[in-house]
Amino acid sequence: MSDWPPKPQNENTQIDTSASPQPTGQEWKLLEKVVLASVQEQRRSRRWGIFFKILTFLYIFIVFGFLLFGRSCSSDGEDSTSSISESHLGVVNIVGTIDSSNQGVNSTDTIKSLKKAFDAKSAKAVVLNVNSPGGSPVQSDDIWQEIQYLKKQHPEKKVYAVIGDMGASGAYYIASAADEIWVNPSSLVGSIGVIMPNYGVNGLAQKLGIEDRTMTAGNNKDILSMTKPINPEQRAHIQALLDNVHSHFINAVKQGRGEKLKSQDPAIFSGLFWTGEQAIQLGIADKAGNIETLKRELKTKKTVNYTVERSPFDSVLGRLGSEMGHGVGEAVSQKLNMSQDVKMQ
Repeated sequence: MSDWPPKPQNENTQIDTSASPQPTGQEWKLLEKVVLASVQEQRRSRRWGIFFKILTFLYIFIVFGFLLFGRSCSSDGEDSTSSISESHLGVVNIVGTIDSSNQGVNSTDTIKSLKKAFDAKSAKAVVLNVNSPGGSPVQSDDIWQEIQYLKKQHPEKKVYAVIGDMGASGAYYIASAADEIWVNPSSLVGSIGVIMPNYGVNGLAQKLGIEDRTMTAGNNKDILSMTKPINPEQRAHIQALLDNVHSHFINAVKQGRGEKLKSQDPAIFSGLFWTGEQAIQLGIADKAGNIETLKRELKTKKTVNYTVERSPFDSVLGRLGSEMGHGVGEAVSQKLNMSQDVKMQ
């Protein structure tokens, strides 16, 4: 018979330990060394963990300190806002592509900058430091409208637009709100027009054997499809849309420049651009000079940059957030595709 389950032992029963070998002194020492080595390794790991945490904290602290210090100092040779008690020119940068993102010139930050410059009691004038190829007509018009409003609220302050390498399209839209536009003789100025890029690749798609299976609810929902030819009615609609936006641009320039426009040539509003010297002859600019020239004319030695600056850290976080959002979107899309595949099987 089997001895299972084992019978309980009473107190008088003695366990035979002769079958199991007892560790010798050498084995105990070896076991002790192994345990001590494990403990030491754990301690060493904790110390390195604490060290790297402290190092990370110091790195973040240094980066923040550098950013704060960098923002407190002028990056373009202009005085910081700490000198606003003295008479100065209030500078607002219109530099880079004009769009709604945080990477270029957007109306939200620019309007904040303009308000600060106009509200500064010691600001003798407001200067738009322009170096931009243009961009969004909506963002440009928002800034133009705000300049016109602030000029009415502060009639004692003139607005100067100083164009550097380029003041084209939406950038010139904004500059036209200024009382005077100053340029370098070699600046590129103008490009008063509107564009909507689009490409047709239906011929290439056919050669590659690509079939467009886009489905719509609404006859014109695919009006700008790259794989379908645009019909005359759709073309006329888009042209009317562009003409309407163009008329807003033309009216803004005419209102801003007024009688300073020396030429009635329709080519001025055709999208052409000119050098600064030619722009002065046409009346779309007033004088040749830069900010230093303007300082001498207005007899002031200081400039204060009121442009709302975004720190590089903000830009990194913005890009990180965008990339994370894109990654999450792709993940969700893949999940949806997977679930659809499962349902179709």
